[in-house]
Amino acid sequence: MKKIILIPDSFKGTMDSAEICSIMEKQIHRYYPEAEVVSIPVADGGEGSVDSYLAAVGGQRISIPAKGPYMEDIQGFYGLIDGGKTAVIEMAACAGLPMVGDKLNPGKTTTFGVGQLIADAAGRGCKKIIVCLGGSATNDFGAGAAAGAGVRFYDRSGKEFIPLGKTLDQIGHIDTSGLQAALGSIEFVTMCDIDNPLYGSTGAAHVFGPQKGADPAMVEFLDNQLRAVSETVKRELKTDVAELPGAGAAGGMGGGMVAFFGSRLQMGIETVLDTVHFDRILQGADMVFTGEGKIDFQSLRGKVVIGVARRAKKQNVPVIAIVGDIGDNIEGAYDEGVSAVFSINRVALPYKELRSRSKNDLALTMDNLLRFIRIT
Repeated sequence: MKKIILIPDSFKGTMDSAEICSIMEKQIHRYYPEAEVVSIPVADGGEGSVDSYLAAVGGQRISIPAKGPYMEDIQGFYGLIDGGKTAVIEMAACAGLPMVGDKLNPGKTTTFGVGQLIADAAGRGCKKIIVCLGGSATNDFGAGAAAGAGVRFYDRSGKEFIPLGKTLDQIGHIDTSGLQAALGSIEFVTMCDIDNPLYGSTGAAHVFGPQKGADPAMVEFLDNQLRAVSETVKRELKTDVAELPGAGAAGGMGGGMVAFFGSRLQMGIETVLDTVHFDRILQGADMVFTGEGKIDFQSLRGKVVIGVARRAKKQNVPVIAIVGDIGDNIEGAYDEGVSAVFSINRVALPYKELRSRSKNDLALTMDNLLRFIRIT
């Protein structure tokens, strides 16, 4: 083999995608020392997305003062790629769940800092902004981010305020005239791997609120807040996002990105593949190694393994998926372009015990596969 592409997702809680690429590459070069190995670390939109993009295509990490989930002063960051033409912003950098610690309260947290990152990127002349949704501590519809980028919100008495998850129903008027003029000409793409609507039993509050600290009563309250802001946005901005697939992502920020910034929502892996010019990289490749922590029927919706396989299939490049665990009903993956699926689990042990040996097990699995490939 002369050219091999590595494009795995992280094995959550075990190995990030850059570590996986490094382990795979080391084993490949043992058997194919002259092979060109192209590593493309992938993140799903949550914490680590910026670093994954920078590792994959190069660029610059920008750090600026910003506000955290409780409007505390933090050092925010984002990435500039494509010669500074594209900014990659992960909302977890300013509104991530790990940032709140034990202070879980999605009614009081804000995405304001994310808007500050957006405004800063626009001010640097970016032509495209990729916003990565995932791992949020918020349920504010992205209204905080809009405020951080210049949108003004007024209550029914005319007083300006920054909406939170618990005060979305107080919005009486939305003034977008304060948005930077540059934002109007920027292409926004929001990475979103879920198709939940804004509210209801499968909406942002009901599905994701509990993990952010909402008890059943708060879930119902926050759901009603999202219903209220949906009606306000429909009236004020002439945009209806209530049933939009993905609107419920990241506490409703999927819907907010569409309403306030005119963004399009796109599966994360499709965004990554387009940004790194994957179709071009595929040319001349002998094989692709991809993977994720667990492949199951949900993976068939178009997460990393399937997204990669669909592209590779068009160019007749074989794809091997190396995964932590294999679930039921994955046969459809083969129709999408996956050539084979292998688990790194070499012994029957509980997950807690397997975690400590995962890196070595990955190396051994790759070694075993490459031994076989070399003799075929």
